Amino acid sequence: MKERLESIRREAIEAIQSADVPEKLNEARVRFLGKKGELTAVLKGMKDVAPEERPKVGQMVNETRAAIEEILEESKQKMERAIREEKMKQEVIDVTLPAKKNMVGHRHPNTIALEEVERIFIGMGYEVVEGPEVEYDLYNFEKLNIPADHPAKDEQDTFYINDDIVLRTQTSPVQARVMEQGKLPIRMIAPGRVFRSDEVDATHSPSFHQIEGLVIDKNISFADLKGTLEVFAKELFGEDTKTKFRPHHFPFTEPSAEVDVSCFKCGGKGCRFCKGSGWIEILGCGMVHPHVLEMCGIDPEEYTGFAFGVGLERIALLKYEIDDMRLLYENDIRFLKQF
Repeated sequence: MKERLESIRREAIEAIQSADVPEKLNEARVRFLGKKGELTAVLKGMKDVAPEERPKVGQMVNETRAAIEEILEESKQKMERAIREEKMKQEVIDVTLPAKKNMVGHRHPNTIALEEVERIFIGMGYEVVEGPEVEYDLYNFEKLNIPADHPAKDEQDTFYINDDIVLRTQTSPVQARVMEQGKLPIRMIAPGRVFRSDEVDATHSPSFHQIEGLVIDKNISFADLKGTLEVFAKELFGEDTKTKFRPHHFPFTEPSAEVDVSCFKCGGKGCRFCKGSGWIEILGCGMVHPHVLEMCGIDPEEYTGFAFGVGLERIALLKYEIDDMRLLYENDIRFLKQF
């Protein structure tokens, strides 16, 4: 029995010392000390040992187990130290190397332009109001003085969900909803996404953004509209910016106008950016049509107002001199990281 235990001890030491990875060390532990290991087999054979010899044999088995466990623990600690040292060598930090730059995100050019416009109008006492993108035909057209047979309601221009529901073509429905509430006076802008059935090209998209403004109060005149938009243009494009109003037609305003600003690249002298005219068109505006006021429950004899609308993408394209609207939506990091 003593010879067998000595043999097990020698074999265990050889197996432990030859182990070069933790897995092999564990295999040696299971082979000699496990439930089905060689020392366990010796203990199971104690029934064949004479009763007077059993204490002595049991002591020898325990001594052998203790010796194997001791060298096993030493080898385990030695192996763990070697693995840790190797790992530390691989993970060494050279503090003289340049630091890694974090890829920190930032605002989209549309968001930057929107926040700038909101800052300007909030500074003039306006509030920002939002509304649903899926809208009733009643608010998108009818209450804005656009009758059933108007060309704007053609399915080639508008995305219809059914006869009564559309994807809004403008943010003016938000203005109609606010006017209906009857809380006067009103000074608001309504930014948001709108939808029109346009082909995608450098200046068109089926989904884009608008910012529309509305003021309703007593004694509001076209002079108030002109002064408001002059302040807006100067704040957005610079103090030297001039504005020009051209007669136009919108169903929900009368009189109506298109607004141009003097080219902020050439100061109005004429350049490639303004196509030699010295002026750049930025928005449409006008005095709210009396019929629109009536349909929204406001007395046009007592209250007047003005409205205007500007494309957010147009502001971003002009402000950052971008020549293709598609760049705003293609998520090309080489383009977006410039802002």
